[in-house]
Amino acid sequence: MLSRLKKISGKDCIKILCNKFGFLPVRQRGSHVVMTKQTDSGKIGTVVPLHKELKIATLKNALALAKIDEDDFVQFI
Repeated sequence: MLSRLKKISGKDCIKILCNKFGFLPVRQRGSHVVMTKQTDSGKIGTVVPLHKELKIATLKNALALAKIDEDDFVQFI
Protein backbone atom coordinates (compact mmCIF):
# COMPACT_ATOMS: atom_id res chain seq x y z
CA MET A 1 0.00 0.00 0.00
CA LEU A 2 1.19 3.49 -0.82
CA SER A 3 2.16 5.58 2.16
CA ARG A 4 0.07 8.66 2.80
CA LEU A 5 2.74 10.62 4.65
CA LYS A 6 2.29 14.35 4.24
CA LYS A 7 4.63 17.19 5.03
CA ILE A 8 3.97 18.25 8.60
CA SER A 9 5.84 20.51 10.98
CA GLY A 10 8.36 19.18 13.46
CA LYS A 11 6.13 20.51 16.25
CA ASP A 12 3.14 18.49 15.00
CA CYS A 13 5.31 15.39 14.63
CA ILE A 14 6.48 15.74 18.23
CA LYS A 15 2.89 16.20 19.45
CA ILE A 16 1.82 12.99 17.72
CA LEU A 17 4.83 11.05 19.02
CA CYS A 18 4.13 12.23 22.58
CA ASN A 19 0.34 11.94 22.66
CA LYS A 20 -0.20 8.81 20.55
CA PHE A 21 3.02 6.79 20.84
CA GLY A 22 4.26 7.54 24.36
CA PHE A 23 7.51 9.32 23.51
CA LEU A 24 8.98 11.99 25.79
CA PRO A 25 11.27 14.86 24.77
CA VAL A 26 14.58 14.33 26.57
CA ARG A 27 16.73 17.20 25.32
CA GLN A 28 17.09 19.74 22.58
CA ARG A 29 20.16 21.00 20.80
CA GLY A 30 19.51 23.81 18.38
CA SER A 31 16.44 22.89 16.37
CA HIS A 32 16.69 19.14 17.01
CA VAL A 33 14.63 17.47 19.73
CA VAL A 34 15.75 14.07 21.01
CA MET A 35 12.87 11.87 22.15
CA THR A 36 12.83 8.49 23.88
CA LYS A 37 10.34 5.88 24.97
CA GLN A 38 10.84 2.96 27.35
CA THR A 39 9.60 -0.40 26.02
CA ASP A 40 9.79 -3.98 27.25
CA SER A 41 12.72 -4.57 24.91
CA GLY A 42 14.59 -1.44 26.04
CA LYS A 43 14.78 2.22 25.15
CA ILE A 44 13.81 3.54 21.72
CA GLY A 45 14.96 6.96 20.62
CA THR A 46 14.43 9.29 17.70
CA VAL A 47 15.34 12.82 16.66
CA VAL A 48 12.88 15.35 15.24
CA PRO A 49 14.01 18.69 13.81
CA LEU A 50 11.76 21.65 14.69
CA HIS A 51 11.30 22.77 11.10
CA LYS A 52 8.16 24.41 9.72
CA GLU A 53 7.90 21.58 7.22
CA LEU A 54 9.65 18.23 7.55
CA LYS A 55 10.67 16.63 4.28
CA ILE A 56 9.04 13.24 3.74
CA ALA A 57 12.44 11.50 3.90
CA THR A 58 13.24 13.21 7.21
CA LEU A 59 9.89 12.15 8.65
CA LYS A 60 10.43 8.58 7.40
CA ASN A 61 13.84 8.46 9.06
CA ALA A 62 12.46 9.76 12.36
CA LEU A 63 9.71 7.10 12.25
CA ALA A 64 12.21 4.37 11.36
CA LEU A 65 14.34 5.29 14.38
CA ALA A 66 11.20 5.31 16.53
CA LYS A 67 10.20 1.89 15.13
CA ILE A 68 6.79 3.25 14.13
CA ASP A 69 5.03 1.98 11.02
CA GLU A 70 4.18 4.80 8.59
CA ASP A 71 0.60 3.55 8.26
CA ASP A 72 0.12 3.74 12.04
CA PHE A 73 1.48 7.30 12.09
CA VAL A 74 -0.61 8.52 9.14
CA GLN A 75 -3.87 7.95 11.07
CA PHE A 76 -3.00 10.87 13.35
CA ILE A 77 -1.96 13.44 10.71
